[in-house]
Amino acid sequence: MSKPGQEPPRLVTVEEFLAGPADAFGEIHDGVMLECMAQSPVHDRVVHRLRSALEYSIDPDGPCREVHGDTPMRLADNDHGDPRRRLRARYPDLILRDCSGGPYDVGQVADQTLLVVEVTSDSTIDDDIGIKRELYARAGIPVYLIVHFDKDWQQITVIEELRLDWSGRRYVGWNQHTEALVLTDPVKVAVMFEDLQSQLPRRW
Repeated sequence: MSKPGQEPPRLVTVEEFLAGPADAFGEIHDGVMLECMAQSPVHDRVVHRLRSALEYSIDPDGPCREVHGDTPMRLADNDHGDPRRRLRARYPDLILRDCSGGPYDVGQVADQTLLVVEVTSDSTIDDDIGIKRELYARAGIPVYLIVHFDKDWQQITVIEELRLDWSGRRYVGWNQHTEALVLTDPVKVAVMFEDLQSQLPRRW
């Protein structure tokens, strides 16, 4: 029951979501559309710079790879008996996907995703380190990066690198990047935290 003066939760069915366009909705968990909160300039800057770093690192002569930001991803439905409470969809800050399977498809992209990134904020950190960790692991996404900030949300303190364990459905801590993000797989990238958060843009 909603409180006085509070709107009841907005429920979105699978059929309604697929009738689209998917970007007409916010993130959806168990059929409930979650409130979308505006992000800070620092958050936006880090997402933009990290996207540039990932795109710059893609080998044009290698396998097909694409980077997407804030685009919908349908995840496995909840097995709730009420069909209105089944849908789960997220809009990751960034994904790196294998595009050899064809154009972006909201229902297939989770299976094609090689790496997913969430840049935390005061309003999203609980989801980023909790439910999203579970959802992305269950989707079989091999690498999950979580960007953490200091208490003032101005400086990156660590980028947590999680990778699937032997089960292929659960993340374990793989690395704690403290000054620079350095990856060799699924893409080779090396970028200093300062380059991600500085107000002076780096020329890639």
